[in-house]
Amino acid sequence: MAGRGTVKPQSGFDANKDAEVLFKAMKGLGTDEATILQLLTSRSNAQRQQIKTAYKTLHGKDLVNDLKSELGGKFEDLVVGLMVTPVIFDVTTLRNAIKGAGTNEKALIEILASRTPNEIREIIKTYKQEYDHNLEDDVTGDTSGHFKRVLVILLQANRQQGVQTGNIQSDAQALFNAGEKKYGTDEDEFITILGNRSAEHLRQVFDAYMKLSGFQIEESIQRETSGGLRDVLLAIVKCARSVPAYFAECLYNSMKGAGTDDATLIRIMVSRSEIDLLDIRAEFRKLFATSLHKMIQNDVSGDYCKTLLLLCAGDDA
Repeated sequence: MAGRGTVKPQSGFDANKDAEVLFKAMKGLGTDEATILQLLTSRSNAQRQQIKTAYKTLHGKDLVNDLKSELGGKFEDLVVGLMVTPVIFDVTTLRNAIKGAGTNEKALIEILASRTPNEIREIIKTYKQEYDHNLEDDVTGDTSGHFKRVLVILLQANRQQGVQTGNIQSDAQALFNAGEKKYGTDEDEFITILGNRSAEHLRQVFDAYMKLSGFQIEESIQRETSGGLRDVLLAIVKCARSVPAYFAECLYNSMKGAGTDDATLIRIMVSRSEIDLLDIRAEFRKLFATSLHKMIQNDVSGDYCKTLLLLCAGDDA
């Protein structure tokens, strides 16, 4: 998947020069937003970290604080998201999803179902450093039932490697017996199999399940489960099939109909911009009758829109 992002490191990068450009863009009356958004979307995250250091060294001020005081609204949220490291971005998102009244299940599910085991381990370590809290304790304190148990499994970051050829048929049969075949649902089988098998193993299980039951596994999950459990199991299945297709669907849902789920839109555009946004764009075009670029253009406006379009970096008309 390496190099499937839309944002690449700038060659001939000079952190001090960039820091000066940003300082001038915010100095005095008014702010030159165009300069800020052009510059930040054409540098990699690692380069933005170097610009932050250079800015503080040259001016004795915190670049992110200055950006926050000059910008506003969704544009500010997006720019601040671009300025933190990917792991801090995920950790902050998870913290905000858990703390306060109610739980943002969407953000919890999206991150825990889609990140690699290494990324999850890094998130757990950084969460502890940042908040002096155990992420698993915070998640279990804020969720319940089968939903909670799936999240705990995902936090173990212990998915099996490769395909266990001998278990494909028995896994498919176990899922069938636990759902479609019986009255009521044995959630445990769904949780253990979907939570622990590798993506490539699960893809073969889903094919075997289809032959056995006549249903796509997604249809059975929709029918047999509900609420947070249903949402997290569907996310796991979709990520096993294709992570970029999963994110393409999340982006589409964030913008379809009236209103925009800006938090999701920002979260995905920022976190996937250096990983697989090109693949997400391609999947988006395949799945929906429009391009990601066009949908963003029609859904949001202003500097917020301009920045998202620069991250999108092309229209697959």
